[in-house]
Amino acid sequence: MKKAYVFPGQGSQFPGMAKDLYENNEVAREMLEKANEVLGFRITDIMFDGTAEDLKQTKVTQPAIFLHSVVLAKCLEDFTPDMVAGHSLGEFSALVAAGAMDFEEGLKLVSIRAQAMQKACEANPGAMAAIIALPTETVEEICAACEGVVVAANYNCDGQIVISGEKEAVEKACEKMKEAGAKRALLLPVGGAFHSPLMEPARAELAEGIEKAVFHTPSCPVYQNVTAKPSTDPAEIKANLLAQLTAPVRWTQSTKNMISDGAESFTEVGPGKVLQGLVAKISGGSVAVDGVCSL
Repeated sequence: MKKAYVFPGQGSQFPGMAKDLYENNEVAREMLEKANEVLGFRITDIMFDGTAEDLKQTKVTQPAIFLHSVVLAKCLEDFTPDMVAGHSLGEFSALVAAGAMDFEEGLKLVSIRAQAMQKACEANPGAMAAIIALPTETVEEICAACEGVVVAANYNCDGQIVISGEKEAVEKACEKMKEAGAKRALLLPVGGAFHSPLMEPARAELAEGIEKAVFHTPSCPVYQNVTAKPSTDPAEIKANLLAQLTAPVRWTQSTKNMISDGAESFTEVGPGKVLQGLVAKISGGSVAVDGVCSL
């Protein structure tokens, strides 16, 4: 039976995350203390004792979710994936878990990405909105017809797509989506237009970080957000990782491709249960789905 392991993205954080790992596992404690050292501040204090508001800062959120996921994968006794994938930020966790990058390298890149995205959000605030129960083609057509920048950013599952772009363009697109029959078109509480052209200012910083980083051939195929296809080639992985910043997250397509390639069980590794729900919807219950949030 082929096993797929999947890693969550931004939004899965919660106060107290990874605290049990730190307290009960020596390997986890060492990795988390190393992270404090690499980042130059005690992110564990915010993860364990911070408020939900503290954890919402992009520069904290992304490394915190990455750490919870990667540390957990390292501590699992039976972590033997046949394939991996991660949603947005989660792709970095997936790559480290599969050995395509070492832990410190991955953490540094996630930190660079988070800070670059934070700056891009401040320069171009933007907006994102979830569109529920509208065909994919309709969402894409409405985005293309709207003035300004608005694009499909996250293909989460059939009937659930997140759009992203300039605030006015996103709001206008939401009106048109409702007119076209969307059950809901809901603005999301985020500070920027992730996975849209508005993230372009963050590209240079991330490109420099990715170029300096050492990538290895992963232990199994990594299904990347940009292509939704498996890759084991370090050069291809690097290019896709950079492109991901302004390109959509093709989660629906990635999951379907993993199932087509023989995945019979999906395990979400990290905080939250978002991906378990998405995989269950995408697969129509045809695969086993579970998750690991603590040991």
